[in-house]
Amino acid sequence: MDMKKLVTYRILLVLALFSVISSCKKSSSSKNTSRATGWQINAREGGFQYNNNFKEQETAPGLVFIEGGTFTMGRVNDDVMHDWNNTPNQQHVQSFYMDETEVTNMMYLEYLDYIKRVYPPTDENYRAIYHGALPDTLVWRNRLGYNEVMTENYLRHPAYREYPVVGVSWIQAVEFANWRSNMVAENTLEREGYLKRDSYYTDVSADSNFDTDTYINAPSLTFGGNEEVIQPEKGRSRNAQTDADGNPINIYARRESGIIPIKYRLPTEAEWEYAALGLTEIRSYNVYRGRKKYPWDGQYTRAGKRKIRGDQLANFKQGKGDYGGIAGWSDDGADITAEVKSYAPNDYGLYDMAGNVAEWVADVYRPMVDDEFNDFNYYRGNVYTKNAITEDGTVKIVTSENIVYDTLSNGKVVARNLPGEILQVAVDEDETYLRSNFDTSDNRNFRDGDKRSSRYFENFNSDDEEGTEIADETRKMYNSPKHLVDRDSTGELIREYDKSNNRTSLINDEVRVYKGGSWKDREIWLDPAQRRYFPQDMATDYIGFRCAMSRVGDKSKRKNKTKN
Repeated sequence: MDMKKLVTYRILLVLALFSVISSCKKSSSSKNTSRATGWQINAREGGFQYNNNFKEQETAPGLVFIEGGTFTMGRVNDDVMHDWNNTPNQQHVQSFYMDETEVTNMMYLEYLDYIKRVYPPTDENYRAIYHGALPDTLVWRNRLGYNEVMTENYLRHPAYREYPVVGVSWIQAVEFANWRSNMVAENTLEREGYLKRDSYYTDVSADSNFDTDTYINAPSLTFGGNEEVIQPEKGRSRNAQTDADGNPINIYARRESGIIPIKYRLPTEAEWEYAALGLTEIRSYNVYRGRKKYPWDGQYTRAGKRKIRGDQLANFKQGKGDYGGIAGWSDDGADITAEVKSYAPNDYGLYDMAGNVAEWVADVYRPMVDDEFNDFNYYRGNVYTKNAITEDGTVKIVTSENIVYDTLSNGKVVARNLPGEILQVAVDEDETYLRSNFDTSDNRNFRDGDKRSSRYFENFNSDDEEGTEIADETRKMYNSPKHLVDRDSTGELIREYDKSNNRTSLINDEVRVYKGGSWKDREIWLDPAQRRYFPQDMATDYIGFRCAMSRVGDKSKRKNKTKN
């Protein structure tokens, strides 16, 4: 190449680089200029700050992505109980995330370790917090069976570390999900430079801890207001800026930052059933073909593949007295629960959506699913609350001195809230006045045929007035037992068992749906559409749980979408 051509080549290269740089600057400038006002966004001098570089929700620990869609909920091949409580209805579920396995003993023990470390049971003020979080290991006992080895070892022995946790009530499962949300959010904020490194280990206590809602609404009150933790490096996080007057801004992460993770929670019944079906392989242009009886393909519980032909595809009870086959020729490899991931996942990558343990879901149980009123993200159980506000207009934070405890129907005491959280109160007329979409805080009974909906209900007050005669008492829906648990002036527990012969149902606002068959169930309960219920404050040796998380943003993770 002669000198003239070399000079020309270098000039063209410089011009090309300059063009690219100018284009990038122009693109960046355009992205940070408001299309509403023309003012700059994310200016170092201050003003509106927003994460314009956000790409997609990060998949949180333990979760897999479930792309939402339409499906037929409640369609079962066998309704042996003749409950008529799972009539087929068309529903649409938004995209979400779900734990790939059930919550294991080791995962729950990590939660217990945190509770014991932060709220030591040796302190009388916190004793009920730890004891209220402990699983009920006595669920393994049977009056005509010897199961003491599980009672003593199942939760804590390393041999069972990857087995699903049981003996956990619905209330305890919800509290675990809340704790997990806070721990993941705290970890993320520390990683992004908004919190002091290793604060989870060195700075946490009952009066100095992390709560996601507190951080969002009143970040300066997180960790008890310890600025060393919430404003690392002397008040400058890696994202902090200084405005025109020299004042620090952008010290705390906000929702607009796109950094704070969405909360973990229990899946709704519709989400759980949709995820368990694993419909990804039987869709054709969004039209579902045929019926699916199990989370796997086919109409049988045994594998048809040559290599594993005859093996059971889930852990369940084979027949009377048969929980795992004969010695040396085990049907499913387990007699009680099995280690998670012992069987192949469904098409979404979820393990044990049939068998092993049944699982709590978020919904309050009712025999009907009211798809006439709603067919989008169906869920029964909404109780709307709002942040309690102090006289000076700030949120009211729970402290060690004002923890509220509840005594459950079985006499167990649990903490309703923990120090560091924002106190919640019911929504009132300020939020409900003239609204068409909701008019009360508690919506568990909405359109469910309870007493207020009954044609036989003659007294429309909350409590029956003395002397009021109500006909056909036994014909009212949800006339369930009302056991009384209270404490006298000395703190002694008073239990009054409801011995009325007029009760007609076990259904009330405190019973929750659980889904999926368990190691203790026969084959019919493996159908994802089957539904049963259990009191939310009680536990068994065959019900566990897994967590879910809502998806924000795009419905799909696929960048190159095809239109049908």
